[in-house]
Amino acid sequence: MNSMLLSATSGVQWGDFLYYLILFIIMALVVKHFAWGPVTKMMDKRAEKIANDIDSAEKSRQEAEKLAAQREEALKNSHVEAAQIVDRAKKNGEQQKADIVDAAHKEVATLKANAKKDIEQERQEAIDGVRNDVAELSIEIASKVIKKELSADDQKALVDSYIEGLGKQNVTK
Repeated sequence: MNSMLLSATSGVQWGDFLYYLILFIIMALVVKHFAWGPVTKMMDKRAEKIANDIDSAEKSRQEAEKLAAQREEALKNSHVEAAQIVDRAKKNGEQQKADIVDAAHKEVATLKANAKKDIEQERQEAIDGVRNDVAELSIEIASKVIKKELSADDQKALVDSYIEGLGKQNVTK
């Protein structure tokens, strides 16, 4: 029996071989028909999905770069606009400063003019007061000197000539 086993194992059994070969071919056709088609179809869909995902990722990256460039441009524009706003504010401030200074100068000039008018008016009132005092003193002196009363016209002429003499003395000083 041992020898039979040995001889059976050493020889190729073509019947079993052919049986296994036919089963293998049938199995390969069944696998090809039922499994290989769906597996390759699934793999193709998977490859297509991956390719689409890569394309959409590339599009998203490009859009993100565009948005980043737009934001950068907007940021630059906002810096320029902010600088322009600051410049306008400075110019407006300088203009307001100049307006305030001009208004102050005008007010000072007005105050000076009013002060000069007031001084002139006070001076004129003082001169009129002095005239009246001088007239009274002149009348008293003249009355004592002449021992008589002067008429109103004579008094006025005497006072005017006296004041005229005082005015000339003040102008030459």
